[in-house]
Amino acid sequence: MFTGLIDCSILKRAQDKGLVEIHIHNLRDYTTNKHRNVDDYPFGGEAGMVIQIEPIDNAITSLKQQRMYDEVIYTSPDGEVFNQKIANQMSSYENIIILCGHYKGIDYRVREHLITREISIGDYVLTGGELAAAVMADAVVRLIPGAIGDEQSALSDSFQDNLLAPPVYTRPAEYKGWRVPDILLSGHQANIDEWKLQQAMERTERLRPDLLENKD
Repeated sequence: MFTGLIDCSILKRAQDKGLVEIHIHNLRDYTTNKHRNVDDYPFGGEAGMVIQIEPIDNAITSLKQQRMYDEVIYTSPDGEVFNQKIANQMSSYENIIILCGHYKGIDYRVREHLITREISIGDYVLTGGELAAAVMADAVVRLIPGAIGDEQSALSDSFQDNLLAPPVYTRPAEYKGWRVPDILLSGHQANIDEWKLQQAMERTERLRPDLLENKD
């Protein structure tokens, strides 16, 4: 599931350039039972299955013996909500472990003793944390210098300044009578930059006013 996501687009390009390494670890490789089971029924009689503490502890311990990690992150629907600020912060890290939840979740002792940060990508529940991990990986890797062709492009994306991005246009300048704003064709960069800022402010106020409330 995760292999296909990391072997294309920006994630693949960054790996090919040697800017980032992404390794997938199967918790079954860290089990000690003959059936390589990683889950069991929860105490208390609830429905669903819970990932056991032992294979997770074995995996994290093994990885930490190989290198230092800035964060051990657990993808959880009740974690702090992932945003551009967190992505910016994580892009400066050297090494990160992302533990993907599955089934009913993981033994809570993992969260109490082994996890340094819990992150959610939204107020909904997925079957597993693989998609959430892929979302975070893409958002973080594209910020690493050299990952995308024009580094300034990432800095002008939505949410970088708690603002939505302004509208963008390309050729042709007119299509079916729909014209690109004249200001963008004027060649006057200072006026264009001012227009972009005004548009970003207007779109944010109209579509995401909550961002302006959090703007420093």
